[in-house]
Amino acid sequence: MHQPLKYLLTLTLFLSFFMSFAQQRGPISEKIKITGNVIEKNTKQPLEYATVTIINSKSAKVVAGGITSPKGEFNIDVSPGIYTIKIEFISFKSIQIKERTLDKNISLGTIALIEDATQLNSVVIRAEKSTVEIKLDKKVYNVGQDMLVKGGTVSDVLGNVPSVSVDIEGNVSLRGSANVRIFIDGRPSNALNMAEALRQIPADAIDKVEVITNPSARYDAEGGAGILNIILKKGKNQGFNGVFIASTGIPETYGISANLNYKTEKLNYFTSTGYNYRTTQGGGLTDAEYFNPDGSTNKYIDESRNTERTRKGISTRSGVEWTINPTTFWTNAINYRENTGKDEDLVNFNNFDSNRAFTFNNFRLNDGNDNSNDFEFSSNFIKNFNDKGHKLTADGSFTKSNDKEDSFINGVNTTFPERSTSTTTLNDEVQEQYQFQADYVLPIGEGSQFEAGYKGNFNNLDKDYNISSNDNGNNVGNFLSNTLQYKEKINALYTQYGFKVNKFSYLFGLRWEDTNIDVNLLGTQEYNNKKYNKFFPSAFATYEISDKSSVSLSYSKRLSRPRGRFLDPTPNVSSNINIFRGNPDLDPSLTDKFDFGYIKRWDKVTFNTSMYFENTVDVFSFVRYESGEFVDGTPVILSTPINIGKEQRFGFELSLNYNPSKIWKINSSFNLFNTKTTGDFMYTNSQNKVIVQNLDNEAFSWFTRINSRLTLPYKIEWQASVMYFGPSRTAQGRNLSLTMVNTAFSKDIMKDRATISFNVSDIFNSSKRRSETNLPSVSSYSEFQWRKRQFNLSFTYRINKKKNERDKNAAKSNEEEGGGF
Repeated sequence: MHQPLKYLLTLTLFLSFFMSFAQQRGPISEKIKITGNVIEKNTKQPLEYATVTIINSKSAKVVAGGITSPKGEFNIDVSPGIYTIKIEFISFKSIQIKERTLDKNISLGTIALIEDATQLNSVVIRAEKSTVEIKLDKKVYNVGQDMLVKGGTVSDVLGNVPSVSVDIEGNVSLRGSANVRIFIDGRPSNALNMAEALRQIPADAIDKVEVITNPSARYDAEGGAGILNIILKKGKNQGFNGVFIASTGIPETYGISANLNYKTEKLNYFTSTGYNYRTTQGGGLTDAEYFNPDGSTNKYIDESRNTERTRKGISTRSGVEWTINPTTFWTNAINYRENTGKDEDLVNFNNFDSNRAFTFNNFRLNDGNDNSNDFEFSSNFIKNFNDKGHKLTADGSFTKSNDKEDSFINGVNTTFPERSTSTTTLNDEVQEQYQFQADYVLPIGEGSQFEAGYKGNFNNLDKDYNISSNDNGNNVGNFLSNTLQYKEKINALYTQYGFKVNKFSYLFGLRWEDTNIDVNLLGTQEYNNKKYNKFFPSAFATYEISDKSSVSLSYSKRLSRPRGRFLDPTPNVSSNINIFRGNPDLDPSLTDKFDFGYIKRWDKVTFNTSMYFENTVDVFSFVRYESGEFVDGTPVILSTPINIGKEQRFGFELSLNYNPSKIWKINSSFNLFNTKTTGDFMYTNSQNKVIVQNLDNEAFSWFTRINSRLTLPYKIEWQASVMYFGPSRTAQGRNLSLTMVNTAFSKDIMKDRATISFNVSDIFNSSKRRSETNLPSVSSYSEFQWRKRQFNLSFTYRINKKKNERDKNAAKSNEEEGGGF
């Protein structure tokens, strides 16, 4: 059976289940009605999705409950009795009405909730229906409200998130550091090529992104800069509802997806399935001047590049959440993604002598194909022992992925045809990952809480790569082939205790991780074992200045394990004189992180700022040097990561949400940091001379972004964003500035049941990575643009779901929202 038919059958079966459950009716018993209205005390605005829970006063069991409507109203049926009524909303102080006798229909009237500026583990200041929710320990970016990413991928989503930057090649940084850990639904992603993996997930499948800059002991110690947790959409509304999205774009791009769920009292079925076809055009250049040993100019080479990548794939996620009883929940889900792609990369070389006189031209045409698929099964079990936070959660998952790539590189010398070559590359990668976790939370008295847990992560990856060359009809053979074997075993235990004293809140934690990693190259019999165990303490203190402002101080020890392209020794030979290759013998780096934060909320403004300091040893850094090989007399320059010593980073960051009026919302962020790096790098150049490079460097860098959303006449929504990355010095040159401007428009149609959106990514085609490199043998200027300007048009249709409907119901557990991992 063809794969698309399988997915269609899966979707049909789910719809059949939905419709069959829709016909069921439960038994009718005599009930009384409890009604009321929940509002925000300061603004008098209704609170949609506030939770109302009815608890039996004798047994302490939850017997009924509900959530408020868009007008803040609730209407709950319950049998007569004596109950405790609890009213809750995320980031607000809850209210309890104890020992209330309910024997007839009754209205509780208007209940006003006050925002809780200080909570045990985080301080929350809610930005009303804004794209960015600011908290002291993290920022939450609500993807569903962002028109700029419609028709895009996760990479586009992360590129709009405060504190986060995505470079031209799709590599993610947090606060300017690439040592960031990517989670998906609270589980770490161990993809070898993370940049490509993020491009395979459509933006429409994402609910929100959590930016956790200084994680507590509950989280993995990995990620020196912090953690980005990507939370996929999950249906939570009663009955049958869903969203259908279709999109198209230029260059040729189109896709269709459906997010559906059906929820009964006991079961919630959900599925998200989509197909996408995406074309990406890019390009770049490298103008290089090569020197003789005496420093005089030897020659010039102007290298230009044009790329076109096509990707098509299908992605489906289906599962069921079972409410076993009011305090016990079990969720199982299956994820499957399949992608195929084609890459065309044309690199052209114009060669000149020392006087800039043209000598010859040659080019390399890289024609590549890839095919990948990922399967994941996950299970999550939650047991709430009471309504005060005493609970046990258990999680398990299995993931298997396959990735095959092949390419044919035709090197043509138009001036001297006898120098023409051809190269074939083959890559075959298989990865399996098992993960197990258990967390126990025990409240102790009023305002204090104890936590403990275990996590095991076991990852196996095998990659075969082969590069063979044909020199003008003469088969040279397999000049580079190997098998990369990566085996990872990580076991972790953690405990933490939090408590509150007056206006102070504290959280202290300790995590222990035992790591055993093998990075082996079987073909050349190179074996690298990294085995270590370490303690990772964390400490947080928060002071509540008032109901609308708080300050916090935090510390954590973090770890960065080299992954992905950092480790992979497979060379990128699109250019045969400028080659990138990973380093399988990299050591992990350790970081001590300190963060001081302040948050303040006014009627229309939410302001959050922090100062941070990070001290890292064995930091990763990319260097460029002569490999010792030559192509037509030109030295081959190799780019690779190394451990160079120590890095100290001091930074200042601020975020600002401003709502001038009901029709205009602005959020912005600014990050300024100083990075001081110390270390040396030693290599042997083409003259067999040992070169020691001092890589000591100190540089200021900064980036900022501003996002504006305005309602125009006729209820047309307009959104625009500007991102600017300032220049910075490197140990071997400097990176130049980069600017990117995006815009989007949307309009509700069909009585607000549908929305049509149009967006333009990189309006001025200015998103180019520009850099200058100065080495003893070569000086170069480079530009690279992964994706040129893109236009996208999307259509969204909702079934039994309003445009601005968001699931604000308090989560049954942190894990359900992707936390606690």
